[in-house]
Amino acid sequence: MKSSAKAHPIQGLVKYHGLKDSRLRIPYHDSISVATAPTETHTTIEFGDFEADSAFIDGVQVPASGMGRILAVVDLIRKKSALDQRFRMESRNNFPSNIGLGASASGFAALAVAACDAANLKLSLEQISVIARRGSGSAARSVTGAFSLWRTGHDDEDSYSYQLASEDFQMGIIVALIPAHKLTDDAHRDVLRSPFFHSRLAYVHGAIAEMESAVKQRNIARIGEIAEKDSLILHGITMTGTEELMLWRPETIKVILEVKNMRSEGIPAFFSIDTGATVYINTEPAHARKVEDRIHTLGIETMNCTVGGSARITDEHLF
Repeated sequence: MKSSAKAHPIQGLVKYHGLKDSRLRIPYHDSISVATAPTETHTTIEFGDFEADSAFIDGVQVPASGMGRILAVVDLIRKKSALDQRFRMESRNNFPSNIGLGASASGFAALAVAACDAANLKLSLEQISVIARRGSGSAARSVTGAFSLWRTGHDDEDSYSYQLASEDFQMGIIVALIPAHKLTDDAHRDVLRSPFFHSRLAYVHGAIAEMESAVKQRNIARIGEIAEKDSLILHGITMTGTEELMLWRPETIKVILEVKNMRSEGIPAFFSIDTGATVYINTEPAHARKVEDRIHTLGIETMNCTVGGSARITDEHLF
């Protein structure tokens, strides 16, 4: 009863912020994302006669105090499959975590897909996205991958993700890596206290419709424009919550200004920032190398990414 899976992290295009149910991780509104390759999480899980449940991430054992979100996913799978065995899990990322690259999304997506397979649960990716969501809301979209929409729904089973477009639709994604410690759950709680949060709720439904249309039309410039505006609105409410969370760093501003400079020169480049300081620059594939070179002139490390597919089973086991 062992299985392994790989999943890509995601960039929020129309992002979610705030949870109306923090236990089930159900958001206030729909959201749309794109999976980023070649960044990925590789996870192996085995059910068996172990003394206790255990999990290792990048070679470090997860302490008992940190097992809650992992158990939220695995316990649900054990319940659905009537499985009464303990597990061992190992997970590795091929990219740095906790700097805004969505490691929790790919991590819980890979875990959910592998654990369902190991427990012999025959579920669709949309159904697995419901389970992965218990660990990380964004993991729902990482399960289905590529360009995915996560619908908030009305209850647990109705809050799932599905693909709008596959990885056949490619765009250039340059990631400007800017380290900064972040606590996403703190931001989700605090944002509800921003005086602008309800204004975002009124705005976001139109943005979702516009982004869905842009994805289906494969209009990269429009996708970039909407994602850029949504980033500014999201961080505006993050900065105006009770804790006044300032997640950007000076390098973040440098990248934003350089992106605007590139656009003024006719280079189709658009910034997008999830809950952190790291910046995604979305562009046409033909311009990706030029955009990356410009960010390098700022002395900032980058990753050159493409659109990744859905989470998938692999025969490569980590133990």
